[in-house]
Amino acid sequence: VGSEMCIRDRENPMTVTRFAPSPTGYIHIGNLRAALFNWAIARKAGGTFILRFDDTDPERSKEEYVDGIREDLEWLGLDWDREERQSARLGRYEDAAERLRRDGRLYEAFETPTELDLKRKKLLNMGRPPVYDRAALDLSEDDKARLRAERGAGHWRFKLDHARIEWQDGILGDISIDASSVSDPVLIRGDGQFLYTLASVVDDTEMGITDVVRGSDHVTNTATQIQIMEALGGMPPRFAHHSLLTGPQGEALSKRLGTLALRDLRAAGIEPMAVLSLMARLGSADPVELRTSLHEIVEGFDVTRFGAAPTKFDADDLGPLTARVVGALPYEAVADQIADLGVPDDIAPRFWQVVRENIETRDGIAGWWTTFRYGATPIIADEDQEFVAEAFAMLPPLPYTPETWSEWTSVVKERTGRKGRGLFMPLRHAITGRERGPEMSEVMPLLQVAPRL
Repeated sequence: VGSEMCIRDRENPMTVTRFAPSPTGYIHIGNLRAALFNWAIARKAGGTFILRFDDTDPERSKEEYVDGIREDLEWLGLDWDREERQSARLGRYEDAAERLRRDGRLYEAFETPTELDLKRKKLLNMGRPPVYDRAALDLSEDDKARLRAERGAGHWRFKLDHARIEWQDGILGDISIDASSVSDPVLIRGDGQFLYTLASVVDDTEMGITDVVRGSDHVTNTATQIQIMEALGGMPPRFAHHSLLTGPQGEALSKRLGTLALRDLRAAGIEPMAVLSLMARLGSADPVELRTSLHEIVEGFDVTRFGAAPTKFDADDLGPLTARVVGALPYEAVADQIADLGVPDDIAPRFWQVVRENIETRDGIAGWWTTFRYGATPIIADEDQEFVAEAFAMLPPLPYTPETWSEWTSVVKERTGRKGRGLFMPLRHAITGRERGPEMSEVMPLLQVAPRL
C-alpha cells in the first residue's frame, strides 16, 4: 500500500471527495444525498470529485446499473473528474490484507452464519452487547487446518484495538465510540470477496480522499475504518454523517426507495434543478429555495448547517418546485420541443409565454398545443348546457384577437344577463376543457379551430 499511497499535505490538502455507489441498482433519492453533498464540497473548494463504483461483488454488480448511475448523475449535472472501478483494484486490496496479516491485525475465523446468530442471541439474552467473542484467536494451526478441510476457507476479521475511537464529525459533532463495543469487522469473505469496509479504506487512503459525507447509519463503520486506515499508515479524511430520510409522516422511507429512483422521477417529468434545490437544503437550518443554476447550489451549500434528526421527505414537494422551474424557462430552452409539436414559428414564442406558468412539467406543453390546434373536450355542467350553446352561437369567426374574449363576453352578458363567475367560468371550461389556465384574452388568439360543443 505504501508505495502507491497518495500522500496528503496535512497543512493544506487539496479537497478530494468521492461518491461510491454499488452498481447493484439505480440511484434513489436516499443515496443521492451522498452524491450531492460530496460533489458540492469538492466544487465549492475547487477540488476533485471521484465517481468510484463499488463493484467487487461480481454476481450482483451489473453494467446496466453502471450506465444508469452515470446517466442519472449527468441528468442532474453532477460531473466527476475521474472514474474508478474497485473491480480493477483487487490487487491493491490483497496487498493491504497481506500487510494487515503480517502485522497481526487480520485473523481467519470459521463460524457459520447459524453459529454467529446463536452467539448473538445468547449475549442478548444475557443483557450483553452482541459483540463477536474472538474465539477464532484461540484456534491453533491444526484447528484451522481441520476447519478448512471441513468448511472451506474462513472469513477474515480485522482485530480492533479496544480503545475509544474519536473524531470531530462535520454534522454530528464530537463522536466517541468504544471499540470494545463493536465486533471485529469481516473484511474478506470465505469465497475471497473483499468487502466494502476494506476496499473503501484502501481507496480513500490511496486516492487522498479528504472529506467523506454519508448516512448516519455508517457511524459504526466509520469508527472501524478509522482504525483500519491508521493500521495501514493512512490519514483518515474528515467525516460527516447526514441524517436519514423518512416519509412525510416520519415513517421509514426504505420500503419506498424502489419507487423513488432518479430515473423514475425523470420519467415523471421532475426537473433536475427541483431535485437539487430540495436536496441541497432539506434537513438543514436553511430554508429550501429554488435555485436556477448549479453555481447557486454550490455557493449556497454548507454541510455544517445540516442536523442529525431524521429528515422528512415528501416526493410531492418536487411537483411545485418543478412547475416553478418550468415556468421560469426561457423560450430557447423549450424551442426544439415546441417545434417538434408542429407549433408554427410565428406563434411559438407567444404560445410559450401563454402556457409556461400553467403546466406542471414540460410534458404539459403538448397538451396545451393539442387544445389550441384541435380543440378541447368541453367541460360543461348540466345547468350550463343551454347557456354555453347560446353563447357559442354568438362567437365570431376565426381568427381571434386579444380583444375577442372581452368583446364576445360583453355581448353574451348583455343578451343572457349572466355576469361574474357565472358568465366567465362556464365559457372557459367549455373552450379549454380545463378548470384553470391562462388569461382567456391570451388563449383566444392561439386557437387554431373554433370552439365546438
